[in-house]
Amino acid sequence: MTATVRLTTAQALVKFLAAQYSERDGVEQRLVTGMFGIFGHGNVAGVGQALLQAQVQGEEGASGDDVLGDLPYYLARNEQGAVHAATAFSRTRNRRQVLAVTTSIGPGATNMVTGAALATTNRIPVLLFPADQFANRVPDPVLQQLEDPGDLSVSVNDAFRPVSRFFDRVHRPEQLIPSLMNAMRVLTDPADTGAVTVCLPQDVQAEAHDWPLAFFRKRVWHIGRPVPEPAALARALEVIRSAKRPLVVAGGGVVYSEASEELRAFATATGIPVSDTHAGKGAINWDHPSAVGGVGSTGSSAANALAREADVVIGIGTRYSDFTTASHTVFADEDVRFVNVNVLGFDAAKHGATMLLADAREALRALTDGLAGWRVDDAYRQEAVDLDAAWQQVVDECFHRDHTPLPAQTEVFGALNELMGPKDVVINAAGSMPGDLQCLWRASTPEQYHVEYAYSCMGYEIPASLGVKMAVGDAQQVVAIVGDGTYQMLPMELATIVSEGVKVILVLLQNHGFASIGALSESRGSQRFGTKYRMRQASTGRLDGENVPFDLAANAESWGADVLRCGSMAEFRENYAKAAASDHTTVLYIETDLLGPNPPGSAWWDVPVSEVSALESTQQAFEEHLENKRAQRPYL
Repeated sequence: MTATVRLTTAQALVKFLAAQYSERDGVEQRLVTGMFGIFGHGNVAGVGQALLQAQVQGEEGASGDDVLGDLPYYLARNEQGAVHAATAFSRTRNRRQVLAVTTSIGPGATNMVTGAALATTNRIPVLLFPADQFANRVPDPVLQQLEDPGDLSVSVNDAFRPVSRFFDRVHRPEQLIPSLMNAMRVLTDPADTGAVTVCLPQDVQAEAHDWPLAFFRKRVWHIGRPVPEPAALARALEVIRSAKRPLVVAGGGVVYSEASEELRAFATATGIPVSDTHAGKGAINWDHPSAVGGVGSTGSSAANALAREADVVIGIGTRYSDFTTASHTVFADEDVRFVNVNVLGFDAAKHGATMLLADAREALRALTDGLAGWRVDDAYRQEAVDLDAAWQQVVDECFHRDHTPLPAQTEVFGALNELMGPKDVVINAAGSMPGDLQCLWRASTPEQYHVEYAYSCMGYEIPASLGVKMAVGDAQQVVAIVGDGTYQMLPMELATIVSEGVKVILVLLQNHGFASIGALSESRGSQRFGTKYRMRQASTGRLDGENVPFDLAANAESWGADVLRCGSMAEFRENYAKAAASDHTTVLYIETDLLGPNPPGSAWWDVPVSEVSALESTQQAFEEHLENKRAQRPYL
């Protein structure tokens, strides 16, 4: 007879999660390290009770007896923020460990949808447990239930389907077993991962079942490193050897596979210039002789000049977003060919590439060995060095503009880049700042640069700083740069940061508007309409009056953080030293110029312009749009 233990579904969930481990390269560690959550009527008596019981009884249950395994619980203030924090944690741990999030039904669950979309778009594993309506449908409709007259099985949680890599709804206790096994499979997949959503009807959470003890034994999920298939490797080598002007595009896959050392060795051996994406910045140190900076719409002039004439593009762990390709304009050679190294066939096949389905570290080792004795011409090598040297002069100018009366935000970035250590972490996600950072930031290590630009979600930065700090501990400073627009969308996790006793540094830039969208609006003929924080003016009926008189520094202080106001760049540098030395979360508040100046652009981004308009500014922008589109083409 199979040995069993009687537990509720929620108790079994907690016990199972506490016994899951991941392993890569011989390093074994707990897979699910804790759970964020906010309790409501849908989960407080189910998952909430199970977490409480686990904490009271401790971790003895990992051996398979009647006692539950422990799962640390973290009280968030907003469900979306909880998912952002969990995503940032997993990204920082290179997708080898995750945090779970539990929410109630209705608005608590749907608040998570944006966070789930961000995780899946970035291909970062997070584990989500939204509560759901009653499986037995007796108290129907329950509080916060969305009724679909045509399908009674539909709940608000079905909104998770398109933004999750794995989705399931557990209608009966025994369904939890295959559901969680598949959830762990997706969480530990090196490629096909993202948000994993398991919906838990509130009555099922509290229902008891006789569970096989084998379900709770320690289980290790091995994260593999797929090696290149010999024939595919030979094809890739043939294409690279034929190149006169090759260029590497290093993406997040290099970082997640911990292949920075192999990328540097590959670049040193072959002399091939290496550009990077947002997710890949730092994969090669900025001062490596082959490093040429970011590529694409917000890239450096050096990388983009090389991209325009590259005859072979070697994409390593990149998904080729429209910013990376400058909306299919930056790789301009008519005969350009692609060699794509990726663990996911979907990405490896892009642009009609020669595919090399493999882990980035293993592929780079094989490519370096296979190209032994082959290097690019010295003239091309020197061209890349000269282009990068010229770009570094631009970076220095942007970092030290001494712009008045308010500093440009690039001066703040320059100060941080010079003050932060090589393994301290800078965090950003949305607005004009990611573009400036990709252009300018000099990343020495893959740990240093944490910019979420796949989903570019306003509100990510503050909760992300919590997740990153939970991942790195006290040895590294964690600095989140937050614009006033982002701050107003999701500031409440500051309270979570303070309550957990976690120390981070938040740099809050106040410019009274949306710098990025304002500039985009102006360039597309829409005159910065609706992009500034202004009072509605009675004489015009429009939002074009004085600045809205809010005090974001005082607001940040009200959440429990220390706040240092910076009236100049000199004072900002002094206050950063104070914040770094403090053991308490500190906000550095500084006003910057909404209008920049920003770094010079060297590539395009396709944002459609109104084809007909009564506005001369829009008419002119449409003509410019048509001119830029002439360079756009599919890569085949």
